[in-house]
Amino acid sequence: MILVRDHKTVRELQLNRPPANALNLELMTELRRAVEAAPRDGVRALVLSGRPGMFSAGLDIPLLLTLDRNAISDLWRSLYSLLRSLASSPIPIAAAITGHAPAGGTVLAIFCDWRIVAEGDWKIGLSEVQVGLPLPPIIFLALRRLVSAQQAQQLATRGLLVSPAQALQVGLVDHIVPPDQVVSAAIDWCETLLALPQNAAAYTRREARADLTEIFAQDRTRELEELSAAWWEPETHSVLRQMAERLKNKK
Repeated sequence: MILVRDHKTVRELQLNRPPANALNLELMTELRRAVEAAPRDGVRALVLSGRPGMFSAGLDIPLLLTLDRNAISDLWRSLYSLLRSLASSPIPIAAAITGHAPAGGTVLAIFCDWRIVAEGDWKIGLSEVQVGLPLPPIIFLALRRLVSAQQAQQLATRGLLVSPAQALQVGLVDHIVPPDQVVSAAIDWCETLLALPQNAAAYTRREARADLTEIFAQDRTRELEELSAAWWEPETHSVLRQMAERLKNKK
């Protein structure tokens, strides 16, 4: 589910779960392991990419609707573990957003160091509330690091999906390039960063991301329990099933 490509000291991790790179337990576990393994392999920076036109559609709702309570709890814990690994990675990570990135797709990107998106008619944003799911607190905190408090409130509480240009305007992404350049531009950004004096750059990066890593220093057990319970709310399940039916009809 993860294609690994090494570009000298920069490693690309490409999400590879067709057709939409939807997140399930296996994909999140494999991505977390790949992120954690990279520094041990001597890799100095990572690029997280997707398929042309589709970075990630977020959680695999049709599949998740078939899971029991224990499996849903495992899923939330796996997501938090993955986000912790992205946030605390000792090497920089650039998100090469190759296309649509609703909900979980945007979540992955905002925990990276830098976000570059392909030009196109894509949608980006944290649309969780549109499908009846509360936005996890750690994700809102990560969002608020990138955009103003007012923009974070609007994006999150309305579940807004925006264009690449709108995402750039509010600070949700850092750069836009043609689709065929998005991965190479992310690699270039990594190489530019790696050309700086290593110790000084690494120290300063740790300081700059200390507030992000601090999110995971707190006990999130109750939060995870609340998110798992919210999944089983009648309203949530009704909206999720409607969404799953729309996705089925699109096939």
